[in-house]
Order: sequence, then structure tokens, then C-alpha cells
Amino acid sequence: MDYQALQKQYLDLAARVIEKAAGKGAVAEAYISAGESLSIEVRDQEVEALTTARDRGLGLRVIADGRVGFAYTTDFSPQALEVCMEQALANARMATPDEHNCLPARYPDYPRLDLFDPEITNTPVEQKIELVREIERQARAYDPRVKITESCSYNDSRYLVVLVNSQGIAAAYHAAYCGASTFVVAVENEESQTGFGLVYGLRYKNIDPAKIGREGAARAVRMLGAKRVNTQRAPVVFDPYVATNFLGVIAPALAADAVQKGKSLFRGRVGQQVAAPVVNIIDDGCRPDGIASGPFDGEGVPTQRTVLVEKGVLKGYLHNTYTAARDGVKSTGNGARGTFKTTPEVGTTNFYIEAGTRTPEDIIKEIPRGLYVTEVMGMHTANPISGDFSVGASGLWIENGELTRPVRGVAIAGNIIGLLENIDAVGNDLTFFGATGAPTVRIAGMTISG
Repeated sequence: MDYQALQKQYLDLAARVIEKAAGKGAVAEAYISAGESLSIEVRDQEVEALTTARDRGLGLRVIADGRVGFAYTTDFSPQALEVCMEQALANARMATPDEHNCLPARYPDYPRLDLFDPEITNTPVEQKIELVREIERQARAYDPRVKITESCSYNDSRYLVVLVNSQGIAAAYHAAYCGASTFVVAVENEESQTGFGLVYGLRYKNIDPAKIGREGAARAVRMLGAKRVNTQRAPVVFDPYVATNFLGVIAPALAADAVQKGKSLFRGRVGQQVAAPVVNIIDDGCRPDGIASGPFDGEGVPTQRTVLVEKGVLKGYLHNTYTAARDGVKSTGNGARGTFKTTPEVGTTNFYIEAGTRTPEDIIKEIPRGLYVTEVMGMHTANPISGDFSVGASGLWIENGELTRPVRGVAIAGNIIGLLENIDAVGNDLTFFGATGAPTVRIAGMTISG
């Protein structure tokens, strides 16, 4: 795809659609996305699957008399665009009016971000296949007990986003990201354990196949021979991956729409202590290396760095244009839009717990007896309104400041706010898994059910 030429073409097309909708008495917004993706799967050094996909489409949102209508099309012919517009207008006529329905006005400036690595596009597919094979070779070479490859894959995506509205916004950007992962199984005495390694980012050169393969193998091998421990209360350390699992429950509760509907455990808590003073939680849509970064959100509002929890105190929520209008505040640039087929929701971008200053080794060294958690099961059962959770856990037992034997078949339970308030150490090893990141985190005490 020639993204520069497409960008101009789509900006013109979107402007024409907006002009026509304005002629029918509506304020309107045209959101166009176009992209192509590649996915490669390898098992036992053979290519199991190689898929490429392209898609493009236009989502049209219109507002007339406070009523919102939406329609989308993948056909950019004049007739199809006309039908799409009439459909959006018809949908608006049937909607309930709401004075807070509005579109953002033009912004003087957007963050300047380098989101497109030409190496992702220019690297031949054969080289990408070889990269996946190398991940698998490294995993298998790590330990003879690594016997099964569940999956070994590479993915990349290149896309263009164009947004034009009646309020003067006409903006576009193109971006790309790539990543690779492996899931392998270690086997010993009829017992098997799975481990994974993965990395996603904006730069092709940052994919290190040896690191991904060895990490997956190490995670699998270290869990062989895992046993339960007795029920007890002890300090618990979450590795970065597990900490991001908990962020997956916290994120929707920090969205203003959940708060406004009374469906958030953080409702009415702004200005209050909701976590320990060592905890800072941030959403940053213009983080230079973030895979969810962009100069603007799904409505054309500039992205920004939003500190949600600072030194344990809740500072605010994430907003799109609608929720901001309802609360009489400014949008935080969190009008999230995964596709042209939907209207903007409120969503996170690059969402993370800020790194602390201590090494993971130091954090573990201070524990006479406790659990280093490397995996939790059943996180989807956590209640985002009350914050209550009960999950299965596995990891490594800590004895006298050292990681000793593997542990599985235990459970940890509690409340998200209680958990956040009980954090007494945060590591310096902030690691992102996709668009969510966390460092190693230590909780002063939790009940571990054996």
C-alpha cells in the first residue's frame, strides 16, 4: 500500500461525505481505517499457517437534534457512501436525544510520534519465517525436557487511520507494529508444564528470537514437579505478567462510562487513597514505544499521558468526548475504536503501573517465606464493580529470600482495592505485554489457600 497517496485520497473522500451530511442538517464524523496484516505459525520447524489479510472501511457518525446515528461501509463507491449516509441519518431519527452527544472541535496540534518502522514492511516473509523457526529452535535447545511446541508465531500489522468531522478536524496517521510468541510444553515423568515467551512492539529489530524461545522454555521447565503448599498468610510477589492480569480488571473500572453507570469500584473515590503510596497507574496514548500509541484517539482528540493513580491517590478517570461532556471536563483522548464498524467507547491506550526503583531480586530477598506468582487462572471471574476476586495461582515458593521449588494448585483471593493498598514494593522492571504493562509487585500479605 502507498500510504501517503491513500492518506490524501481518503481525507478528500471523508471530507466529501461530511459535506453531504452537513447538507442534510447533521454534524458528522467520518472515520476511515485501512490495513494489512501478516500471521505466520510454525510447529516442528514446518510452516503450519501463513495468512495475510487486508481490510478497509468507513464508519459514519451523525448527530441531529442531539440524536446519534451510525452506519458503516466497506464499499467506497459514491452510491454505497450515499446509502451509508442515509442509513446513519435514519438511525439517528430513531435514537433517543441526549444533550451530551457532541463531536470535538479542531485542535491546533497533535503529538508528533514515529509509529511506522519501514523494516516491518521491507523484511521478506522468508526472513520472518526463519525468525519463528529460530524461536522454536532456541526453546527446544534450552532443555531436553522441552518436547512439544503448542504454538510459535509471528504477527505484524500496518494500518492507516483518517478522521474528518464537521467541527474542523481533518487528521490522519499511519502506523505499524509487530510481535512474536511461543508456547512450549516441558515433559518429565508423565507430567507436563507449559511456558510462554512473547514480545510486541513498534520496531522489527527489537524482536529477539533467542530471548523469546528461552523465556518460554524456562517458564515451562521451572514448573516441573510443582506441588501444593499448606494454607497460610504470607507475602506474595506478582511477576510483571501476573500484575498486568490484575490491571485487566482495574482498567474498565477507571473508564468514566463505567463510573457514570455506577459500575465501577472507583466510583466517588477521586482524591482518596485507593492504593499504597508506592503505586502510580498511568494511561499514555503518546508513549513513544507503545503499540497503542497514536497522535489522536478514535474521535480526533489528541492523545495524552493521564496519571490516574498518583502515589496511591485516585486523580480521575478516562474520558471520551461524550463522558467528558456529561461530567463537565475535557476528554482525556480515550475515545477508543478498535474498528471502523463501531462508535468510540472509552478505553485504555498504553496502560501501566509505573516502574519503581528496586530490582526484583531485592524485593524477593527480603521475604523469609512467601509465593512468587507466575500465573493466575480465572481472572475473568473477578468482579469489576465490587473488586472481589478469587483465582487459581501457580509460581515458585520463596524461602529465606530465594526462589526454591515450584508451586501449583493454590488459590489467592481478596479485593482489588485491598490488594492495591497492600502493595509494599514495586520493581524497576516495567514490562509490556501488548498495550498493558507492569513491573514486579510485592503484596505485604495475602492468604494462600493450599
